[in-house]
Formats: sequence, C-alpha cells, structure tokens
Amino acid sequence: MCVRLSVCLFAGAVLVAGCAGSHKSGAPATTSTPSVVSSTPSAPTSTHASPSALQAEANSTATGDIPDNQVFIGFHDAAAAYSMKYPEGWAQQGTGARVTFRDKNNIVRVVVMPGVRPTTASVRADLRRLAGAHVQSGPRLLSINGARVVKAVYTTASAPNADTGKRVTLLVDRYYLSRAGKEAIVDLGTPVGVDNVDAYRLMIESFRWR
Repeated sequence: MCVRLSVCLFAGAVLVAGCAGSHKSGAPATTSTPSVVSSTPSAPTSTHASPSALQAEANSTATGDIPDNQVFIGFHDAAAAYSMKYPEGWAQQGTGARVTFRDKNNIVRVVVMPGVRPTTASVRADLRRLAGAHVQSGPRLLSINGARVVKAVYTTASAPNADTGKRVTLLVDRYYLSRAGKEAIVDLGTPVGVDNVDAYRLMIESFRWR
C-alpha cells in the first residue's frame, strides 16, 4: 500500500511539473525588442498637371535678338500674386494663372498653380512627361534674389512649315519657383541661333511673388 501511494505521488509531481513547464514555454515573450521599420517619405509632388512644352510656329516670321536698348515694362497680376518685367511691344495673351508674352517666336509664358516646393527629383519627373521636349540640361538648383529655384533647359520642334517643310527649333529655359503653397513655372523660349540670354535673365530675375 505504501509503495503504491509513493508511486502515485511521484507520477502526480511529474505531471504537475510538465504542465507548468509547458505553460511557461507557451507564454508570449515580453522582453523581446520590437522591430523598427524605417521608411523614407517620398518627395511631395504637385497634384496639378504642369504646362505643356513651348512650341514655335513654323509659319511665323523669324525673330532676331532682343535689342540691347529694349525697354521693359512691369506686369502685375493680383489674382496670381506675382509681378515680372517683359519687353514693351510684345503681345500679351491671357491673365491670372496663365499669361504668355510673345514677339513672333520669342515666347515667354508664366503659369501659376497650387503646388509644393520643387526639387530636382520632382522636376526631372515632370520633364519626362513633357511631350515633344528634349532635355538639354538640368534640372539644377539655383538661387535668384535669395529664392530657391530649379532650372532646366529643353528644346522642341515646331510642325513643318506648310510651304517649305522646315521646322523651327525652340530652345527653352524653364524655371520652377514656389512660395506659400503656390508654384510658378516660367518658360522662356527663343529660336535656336537667336541670343536672348541677357534679356531673359533680366526677366526671370524680375519675377516677384506679391
């Protein structure tokens, strides 16, 4: 009788110990360090479509350089909240968020839209979507009047002239400027072979947010 009782007590002790060990191994770990997943946020991009690439008119009369004594006058648009100088005598088309100044195939266009601060990456992606544009340089960061600006240069070819079949190649400096949730894209185009560098520099350096 004593032997049987000892065996039963021993078996019971083993069973209790086994259950305790099994419960302990199945308990969730509380001392392990949680894994950290790091992610790099993507650069913000504008949800609004950028303006199309500038194109010359094949039937337009050829235009020479903007003369050194050219008079520039101020343009101010209260709705789009900016101002900029442009050559006196050039035709103006549009107002507000989209304005074009033109003298034959010398073309300057300003488009203002809601947008975020441009980066070289966002501009590069934007340029890839420009139909008919061939990027020549950039994008690169510049500082104009203390403001951060992104610049790129592209070319486009006009439709063929109806009589001669010739095309006009336009060389375009494109600038991306931003402030307070607005983005301005300024295209300054001139036919290849025409030198408007100084005049276009004056124009882009005259741009001011208001």
